Amino acid sequence: MKKLINKPEDFVRESLAGMAVAHADLIKVEYEPTFVYRADAPVQGKVAIISGGGSGHEPMHAGFVGLGMLDAACPGEVFTSPTPDQMLAATQKVDSGAGVLYIVKNYSGDVMNFEMATELARSEGIRVLSILIDDDVAVKDSLYTQGRRGVGTTVLAEKICGAAAQQGYDLSQIADLGRRVNTNGRSMGIALTSCTVPAKGSPTFALGDRGIEIGIGIHGEPGRERIDIKSADEITEILAQSIIEDVGYSRTVREWDENQGQWVDVELSNQPFQSGDRLLAFVNSMGGTPLSELYLVYRQLVAICERQGLQIVRNLIGPYMTSLDMQGCSITLLKLDDEMIRLWDAPVKTPSWRWGI
Repeated sequence: MKKLINKPEDFVRESLAGMAVAHADLIKVEYEPTFVYRADAPVQGKVAIISGGGSGHEPMHAGFVGLGMLDAACPGEVFTSPTPDQMLAATQKVDSGAGVLYIVKNYSGDVMNFEMATELARSEGIRVLSILIDDDVAVKDSLYTQGRRGVGTTVLAEKICGAAAQQGYDLSQIADLGRRVNTNGRSMGIALTSCTVPAKGSPTFALGDRGIEIGIGIHGEPGRERIDIKSADEITEILAQSIIEDVGYSRTVREWDENQGQWVDVELSNQPFQSGDRLLAFVNSMGGTPLSELYLVYRQLVAICERQGLQIVRNLIGPYMTSLDMQGCSITLLKLDDEMIRLWDAPVKTPSWRWGI
């Protein structure tokens, strides 16, 4: 293993320390327990947005802490869920009294720990709601989830919900918006190589010289199938068509019901994309794939969407939800409405994204 590390056990802490120094005007970091938060938190009168998950997917989530996105992020160890005490401490730090929304990727550890943090925060009188992101069309269930995994749409939900909070939406409004983003977003990814987790020091799985994994998860979880390498256009066709042709998806998720004061089952459904839909197209590097290759994918994705009558009106291309040094990419398509477009375009100022300011 060749990596820029000192000790594997210090990897996350030292990375966050460097990030805090590099962006001292935007963020601060606590280490006991660990979380990243806006330097100006709490922002009075504003709903706070918190997300988190295992480290190794940077810039998500810590890189999106700042004006117009997250108020705090809770990073676990590499590919390991953060703990409820991290989430509670972050909640206490950024809550201004207007409430807190958790944006949670559908991975079992994240879901369980954010649920525990919700109950702990509510026992202290902090109003907390959560929404689940489960947008990965590759597999219905996986090694670490019941239902679809939460992947690329998480990044888009953090931006859109973060902008809504910045503009004064209340907690219930932002939660409704987050659910709408989730049910209109779909993703799928591929791996060309494995990644290497610093604590392990060797690739987490083997693909061989010509093998690729279609529909892989962001921790290297198995996808739909392993096939021999194909051209960029052929791979894009596989990913895009799997997303576009995905039929309506219904599932039951658990959410906190404020009226009943308990967890309840909520039914959510996706509707298939239709000709004329306006889309945000997100082509994401898994960490080891250069931007030049992502543009090849985007070029073909545009052609496929045009052929289907789908309009790409916004795009995002780059390494925003990575898996350490894994080579590969993912595609996310989000059906947009006027409100989502306005919120996507709203100003943002974080360590990783800055526009409109």
